[in-house]
This record gives sequence, structure tokens and C-alpha cells, in this order.
Amino acid sequence: MTNQTVSAGLRTAPRPPASATAWSGDPHGEVDHPVPTCPVEVTLRALRGRWTTLVVRELFAGERTFGDLATALPALSDKVLADRLAQLVTTGVVVRVREPGWPTRVRYSLTARGRALREVLEAMWAWGLGATGAAAPPGGADPVALRG
Repeated sequence: MTNQTVSAGLRTAPRPPASATAWSGDPHGEVDHPVPTCPVEVTLRALRGRWTTLVVRELFAGERTFGDLATALPALSDKVLADRLAQLVTTGVVVRVREPGWPTRVRYSLTARGRALREVLEAMWAWGLGATGAAAPPGGADPVALRG
């Protein structure tokens, strides 16, 4: 079987509706791979990796030390936590501030860009509720503040 024969049997995906292409920056719906400048890709890259959204969730409560975050997320290894924090600092979601004095203390907090992710995470939470069929907690609990 040749490549031509194989590809001839494949159907192309239908074009997305006009409303879907309006936000994609690709009015023709012809992008077939992630584009590094696509706003959705930028957001997904900032939140990539297991545990990243939970680290951000903890920082919505305010400034935290590494130890505070490690205590709040006990299943997360120190190495992974350090990696996620470094990634979030690099993407401009978190700011790392080293306090003067001894012992050295480092505090982490969300930047304005990081705080703006609250709506994104709330939308992801709501979508996940619909996708899993889970019931929303009574009283309209804050999805970002939920633990689990």
C-alpha cells in the first residue's frame, strides 16, 4: 500500500463553526498543529504539567513560602514543586521574592497575570463538572478554593 493510497482513504476533519474560528486567530480554520503564539496554547503552556493548577490554586489564597506550599500539597514531591514554581515564574504567572536575612526565606505570590487565571480555572472546573456529570457543591462554593 502506498502513502497515496493510505492518505486517500482518510477523511479530513470538518471545519469548525465560524464562532470557533473567531477566537482562534485562524479565520480559515486551517491550522492543523499548535501555534506557539495562539493565546490558547500560551495559556495551556503556562499551566502545563501535573500539579500546576493546584500550585496556582494555593497561591490564590495569598503569598506563600515553599514550606507552606509543600504542606498544603503533601502528595507533591519537593522536586516537582520546585519545578512547577520555576515554570510559573518563567511564564510570568508567579513572582519569587527572596527576603533578606538569615535563614534565607523565599516567598511566592501570583502576578496580575496569575490572578487573571482565576476565571480560566473556574471555567475549567465548571467544564469538568459537566464532563464528569458530578454535582456542584451546595451553596455555590468557590471552585478555586475547593480541595479535591
